[in-house]
Amino acid sequence: MNTFDHIVIGAGSAGCVAAATLAKAGRRVALIEAGGSDEGFLDALDAGRWKNLVGTQHDYDFKIEPQPHGNSSIRHTRGRILGGTSSINTIIAWRTPDYDLERWVELGADGWEPTTVAPVFERLFKQVHIEHASLQNRFHHDLIKAAEQAGLGLIDFSPKSTVQSGVGYLYFNKKGDLRQSASVAFLHPLHQWGDRLSVYTDTRALKILLDDNNRAVGVETDKGNFFCDADLIVSCGAFLSPALLMRSGIGPAEHLCEHGISVKQDLPGVGENLLDHPDSMIAWETVRPIPQLDLNGMGMAVFGKTDPNLPVPDIMCHVGTAVFDTYTRPHGYPTADHGFSLAPNVARARSTGTVRLRSADPDARPLIDFRYFTDPYDEKIIVEGIKLSRRIAAESPLKDWIKRELFPGKEVQSDAEISAFARQVAGTVYHPAGTCKMGAADNGSAVVDPQLCVQGIDNLRVADASIFPSMIGVNPNITIMMIGMRCAEFILNR
Repeated sequence: MNTFDHIVIGAGSAGCVAAATLAKAGRRVALIEAGGSDEGFLDALDAGRWKNLVGTQHDYDFKIEPQPHGNSSIRHTRGRILGGTSSINTIIAWRTPDYDLERWVELGADGWEPTTVAPVFERLFKQVHIEHASLQNRFHHDLIKAAEQAGLGLIDFSPKSTVQSGVGYLYFNKKGDLRQSASVAFLHPLHQWGDRLSVYTDTRALKILLDDNNRAVGVETDKGNFFCDADLIVSCGAFLSPALLMRSGIGPAEHLCEHGISVKQDLPGVGENLLDHPDSMIAWETVRPIPQLDLNGMGMAVFGKTDPNLPVPDIMCHVGTAVFDTYTRPHGYPTADHGFSLAPNVARARSTGTVRLRSADPDARPLIDFRYFTDPYDEKIIVEGIKLSRRIAAESPLKDWIKRELFPGKEVQSDAEISAFARQVAGTVYHPAGTCKMGAADNGSAVVDPQLCVQGIDNLRVADASIFPSMIGVNPNITIMMIGMRCAEFILNR
């Protein structure tokens, strides 16, 4: 009863899509998830109630290692529930920019060109419903006018558009108030699958089982062993996918030996190349309340370039109709009941970090070190993002809304002062990626090949954000769903 055609470990954004695609094709699939089910759970299904899940049993709430150049207090919310982080995020929907797919190809991901991937997105969007932000109020209209005064025109951020510099309303993967998470869009209702898809919630994967020929044959869990005759897919995310590989003897040999783990395949790239979208914050108190019409407090975004000759924006800035003071309050910065925030982030950060095992114990959280702002480029972008935000706020009619700048405060003006503030209160857009990166077979730092197969291990693939060779310039959730679909289609078309 515990033998299947395929096993998918991790029912997150990619895992749900991969499992459903395989099951729909008639394969018998086991989908293993450490968290509980989202079916019938309103906090996960209602797109506006995601904050109710943060910091609960449905959130891994990862801590990070000390950051000499940034904020060591950052906590990384990751969904521990069917749907993964797509059940707990702010549902901002973008397709992968062509520029980033072309960059992946340059880095060895043959077959990931925009024209090749485009039909996968078309199939994806037939199941994932996308809606325009329901925002039509004076504040947002005035912000658009101010951005236009600052040289940023109104642009369309729909999943079919090309992201360029400008300001615009966001699109969300939702249907009314119903979140279109990977589980809602691809799995629900769970009873429809019969014996094609068996979903095991509250089941923790401990180790991938390999035979003497380095072929993945199953997974050891806290509920017993599961076996598969064909491909096993790891979809545990940028933190837990490399950790599971390493506990299974797949990773940097020296590091595995330090923890007494028998080396099955020496892959130095496992746990390397940790990427993210680091951000910072600037906020203003307003003279009157701002109408709250959007579900997640972030219905708009601004993209900008530090150099007009750049092919794509290097600043991404989410607009919030509240004072986002999580990391500023501990440092004594003022807050307010009524205000707005701009959260500039580094669209394609160059600082890379690592994920390492704390011990061989599956209960031990991994060591997560982003090494934020260790590359001077990232510091430059975040400073320019704060300055761009100020230029917009200084323009009419947005400036008429402003009572005062809360943080960093008008006394913080030089690049050095802005940098010190921005890094002290830096946060994240919660987009960890890159730790099992995709590349050519002869790339010594690549973990998976362009078909998402783990190098040196048969029947084992990785499908989630960890396979990113480089960071993409937008919120990545839809990209991760696409990766899950591609992984399944690679298997079916083999």
